[in-house]
Parts: sequence; C-alpha cells; structure tokens
Amino acid sequence: MFRSHKFIAFETLVIKEIRRFSRIWLQTLVPPAITIGLYFVIFGNLIGSRIGEMNGFQYMEFIVPGLIMMAVIQNSYSNVVSSFFSQKFQRSIEELLVSPVPNYIILTGFIVGGMARGLAVGAIVTTMSLFFADLNVQHPLVTIAVILMTSIVFSLAGFINAIFANNFDDISIIPTFVLTPLIYLGGVFYSVQLLPPLWQIVSGLNPIFYMVNTFRYGILGSSDVDVVWAFLILGLFIVILYGACIWLLRHGTGLRA
Repeated sequence: MFRSHKFIAFETLVIKEIRRFSRIWLQTLVPPAITIGLYFVIFGNLIGSRIGEMNGFQYMEFIVPGLIMMAVIQNSYSNVVSSFFSQKFQRSIEELLVSPVPNYIILTGFIVGGMARGLAVGAIVTTMSLFFADLNVQHPLVTIAVILMTSIVFSLAGFINAIFANNFDDISIIPTFVLTPLIYLGGVFYSVQLLPPLWQIVSGLNPIFYMVNTFRYGILGSSDVDVVWAFLILGLFIVILYGACIWLLRHGTGLRA
C-alpha cells in the first residue's frame, strides 16, 4: 500500500518519541505516578478524612480528576521540551529542518509524542485512583475531549519553551515558576467557591482552572465553570500556540546560529 513520504516522516517521528520515553520508563512513567500516589495518600486519605465533603463529593473523589489532569499537563509539557531541546542542543535537529519534511509534520510529530507520554501517565494515575475512590464517568465525550485538548496545549507550550531555551536550566524555569503555581492555583485541591470574590476573578484568568474543572465535570458531573466557555478557551489556545510554533519554525527562531 502506497504511503506518502510525509506520512512516513510523521510516523517515524512519533515512533521515535514514544520509544524515547518508553525506553527509560523508570524515569519517565514511574516517578510521576509515585508522586501522584503520595497526593492520594496524604491529601486524599489523611487530610481528606478531616475535610469531609467538597461540592457534595468526598474530598478524595473531588481531587482525583485534578490530580489526573496535573499528571497529564506536566508530562505532556516535559516530554516535548526535553526532547526537542536535546535535539537542538546536539544539533541533530538541523538535519530534520533541512529535510523535505514540512514544518507542520515536524511539529505534529513532537506534539503526538508529548500527548502519548502525558496520556500514558494519566492512564497509570487513573488506574491508581481506583484503589482510593469510585469513579463513575458522567460525560465520557467531555472527559476524553478535554484531556486530549489539554495535552495538545501543553505539548505546544513545551515546544515553544524548547525553542527559546539556551541551556538545560532554561527548560526548568517555566515549569518551576509558571506551570507549577498555575496548576496548584487551578482548583486541583479546592473549589473556587471557597475563595473571596477577588480571588475568584483571579482564578478566572488561569487557563488551567478551566481545564481542571471541565475534566472534573466530565468525571463527576460538577464544575465551577461553563464547560462550553472552557472548550472555546482551549480551542483558542491550541490555534494560537500552533500558529506561533509554525511561525517560529519557519523563521528558524532559536534554531539557527
């Protein structure tokens, strides 16, 4: 069966990215699962038993969707930023850029690789969560759509970080000082209804807040945001970030000496 060179290039990129993180699964898949497992034990069992209910759900049930989403966000982002920057640092990316492979194929290959790792860790965390809480997915299509779109957004964000990074320290600055605070302030561990009015408005400026709550709606049927509005925001981020990545690749920003 005939396959175009573009599809072969895309397939090769995706296989390479998946093999990259699956070869070292003890470093890429196990540590985040252990970290989230500790959240389940400490926040869900120990602290959650004292908190009781949140928005009509047991505290453990309430935080599980947020912790799954946190795992997907962090691993989608870190896979792309580390992979692309490593190739840029070793200058092997230059061989890919001078090849007849279109920029959108290169970008999409890295995105799918980031999604694969993010969703793999998300699946592991979801399986672990079943030992702590009963999950009855209320809206399967919403659940699947939001987790796929979120992994795309943060794969794209990781790609941009990798393009502008000049050394390995630069790829840890954004996750440490931007991504982690946004995740913790994105309603993973609490309902925005508990916050004062001013901080509820501030939370509304955090895109992760919409992702976490839409995913929580998909699983529990409860959300602090309008789900339609959340999907519009996610779609807008994907379009803007994808366009920015293509523009940066086309102009060789951060890639050419």
